[in-house]
Amino acid sequence: MADLLSVAKLAGVSRATAARAFSSPDLVRPATREKVFNAAQQLAFRPNKIAQQLRSQATQMIGVMVPSLDNPVFAEQLQAMEVAARASGYSLIVTTSEYSPSREGDIVEEMLRQRVDGLVLTVAEADNSAVLNTLRLETTPCLLVYNPPGKSGFPSIGVDNRAASADATRHLITLGHERIGMVAGPLLQSDRARLRFDGYCHAMGEAGLIARSLVEMTRHTQADLKSLIPALQGPEALSAVICTNDLLAISLMGELQRAGFSVPGELSVMGFDGIALGKHLYPSLCTIEQPRAEIGRAAVHTLLAMIRGEKCTPAPLPHALRKGESVGTPTSRKSTLSTL
Repeated sequence: MADLLSVAKLAGVSRATAARAFSSPDLVRPATREKVFNAAQQLAFRPNKIAQQLRSQATQMIGVMVPSLDNPVFAEQLQAMEVAARASGYSLIVTTSEYSPSREGDIVEEMLRQRVDGLVLTVAEADNSAVLNTLRLETTPCLLVYNPPGKSGFPSIGVDNRAASADATRHLITLGHERIGMVAGPLLQSDRARLRFDGYCHAMGEAGLIARSLVEMTRHTQADLKSLIPALQGPEALSAVICTNDLLAISLMGELQRAGFSVPGELSVMGFDGIALGKHLYPSLCTIEQPRAEIGRAAVHTLLAMIRGEKCTPAPLPHALRKGESVGTPTSRKSTLSTL
């Protein structure tokens, strides 16, 4: 059986360099690293990961917790994280909280037992999180993703949710909408949604318009048209709504159209996230795009810097408006809702 010295000789490097290529590939030049890996493949050599971990007191594993894998936002983030982590010799342990704050503590405790080198978490509410309070007593580096940094004391990777939502609202106002509302899932389960509602309220007030009460759905990604109907009736009926995520917007568009309601003819619908699916619908979804893959890559690179002992204070990443057919100028309303 081939050993590390044989690999080093075939690659034309020292044994120490070969060992470093496996234990800390980011510290080895790409060309040299490739020679070592090619030699290992030719000799069918597999490094002893357990021995490496025991020597270094590191597992080369990152614990990741996201609310759900149903939402492409988190799936795209994880895909980018996996590629970036693998390039640096790390693996991911991925778990989901199902938007339940009560599950977060158990999940993090299990990952800490597995001796992960660092944690990347998306929690329900960063400023009021039992699991983050516990992690302040730990030495394991922890990074938040999508959560605003707020008062938590933990670095965070994501966009400025308040500013992005304000931009979405201003886009609708520019098109001539004045009666604009916002639709969200359970507000207490998402600090991101609360900031997006704050941004909407700010932009409405800035334009001298009245911000409407938030329409809360029982689920984050599934719309219930009955909850919205009261806001769509009467002389002050909404002409446009912003949903706090794309899946909720797509679900709402489907419910409206099944009920015979025209989008955007009778109601403009806007999302937030920028998932690819929204481009392929008819009408295509107008939304705010978050740089999901960049968020995933930045999360890995930032956490690895934290593991090395560096202090990190990431700046918000840029968002962008993606125009779509689900939003138009206000038109005279039909009587569809009178039959619902």
